[in-house]
Amino acid sequence: MSAAVTVCPHPVETRTPRVPENLAYSLTLPAALASPAVARSAARTLLEAHGLREVTAAAVQVVGELSACACLFTPSDSVYLSLRYRDDALRISLYDGHPRHTHRRLAAACDARRRSVLLLLACVMHACEGEWGIGGSSESGDGTRLWAVLPRAGARAYGQTG
Repeated sequence: MSAAVTVCPHPVETRTPRVPENLAYSLTLPAALASPAVARSAARTLLEAHGLREVTAAAVQVVGELSACACLFTPSDSVYLSLRYRDDALRISLYDGHPRHTHRRLAAACDARRRSVLLLLACVMHACEGEWGIGGSSESGDGTRLWAVLPRAGARAYGQTG
């Protein structure tokens, strides 16, 4: 009879390496004044752990702006942050509980209000040659999604300007 040998916990060398391509994290935060600071700190730690120190300056600014806006607009108790690295870009999403308006003019007015709060984000994304936007959550009636795609090269250049 052969006995299976297991090791608990798994040896370090068999764990998923912390490289940019494996950066995929989600975090639920309270919709509170302190949450943008927590989101920035978590993003900084995760980016550095995955070898993306050179994009930290831009990414932390983007995370802070998106999380502050989400906390400001949500009627719910929490917001949801997602960080993913794919195709040589950091993808940042913030979900809040503010439902998308079904009336076209109300939706446009609400988006305009959010965009006015996100003027600094727009400047950072322009400097990094990235994209950002506001839209519905993937679940119907599930709130609003704020998103940004931060190219690594643009974020690296942003971090080197002084």
